[in-house]
Amino acid sequence: MLLGAHLSVSGGVDTAFDRAKQLNCTALQIFTKSNRQWQAKDLELEVIDRFCQQQQACGLPVVCHASYLLNLGTPDDAIWHKSIDALVIELERCEQLKIPYLVLHPGGHMGSGIEAGLARVAAGLDIVHQRLPGHQVKTALEISAGQGSHLGVTFFEIAEMLRLCQQPERLAVCFDTCHALAAGYEFRTPESYEAMMAEFDRVIGPERLKVCHLNDSEKDLGSRVDRHAHIGEGCIGLEPFGYFLNDPRLQDVPFLLETPLDDDPGDNIRNLEKLRSLIKT
Repeated sequence: MLLGAHLSVSGGVDTAFDRAKQLNCTALQIFTKSNRQWQAKDLELEVIDRFCQQQQACGLPVVCHASYLLNLGTPDDAIWHKSIDALVIELERCEQLKIPYLVLHPGGHMGSGIEAGLARVAAGLDIVHQRLPGHQVKTALEISAGQGSHLGVTFFEIAEMLRLCQQPERLAVCFDTCHALAAGYEFRTPESYEAMMAEFDRVIGPERLKVCHLNDSEKDLGSRVDRHAHIGEGCIGLEPFGYFLNDPRLQDVPFLLETPLDDDPGDNIRNLEKLRSLIKT
């Protein structure tokens, strides 16, 4: 079972592994740079070496999350090109650290419309891929809660980005439980969970799902509001997380918390304990 959380890299990206071990994580997610800034200093060779050595020693799979500033769906050329440049930087850092997946919020169409926004995302990804030939890291497009003009709110929108992209083999998908509920996907009973997964498989394809964020939601079904809550304390409740954790089809997918962290590491400890209690041996 690959289960962990988004962890701090304060003191260097390689420090996240010690935090993961303290939480008994079997997977982790990090930022490789500040998520509030466009640019970043180059990773030092010593830091890259330490990270790769630590990862090899502990064997924990690592996922990276891209900065929230990026918006590949925008009609604003200045922001679009800035987002492309920033995504190239993020992917280069992942490649250096041998991180296989970079989770990306596709962005919002900012009033240009869904069709135009999806085409804009795909065009941006095409430029990024052209600038990074031969890179192994894949961009995992994250399902959106649908807040504002955000894209990726339906499985169809994600599938359309994949279809429009010239190199779709360089893309994957990240599923977020909070986002899915807010977007209108019901999965809180065994039957509705199976129906949702069947739709995902039909529209996107099971082979695309490479990362799963486990977050409860402050807001209910179809709210289109992205507000994460502690596991079992929101509108999802506790039991539905067990459907994901015990699904044999997802046994190789890392499950990662992005729940509120007012008490660090206490909140992660409590949320991970709740999730582990649902795992059937």
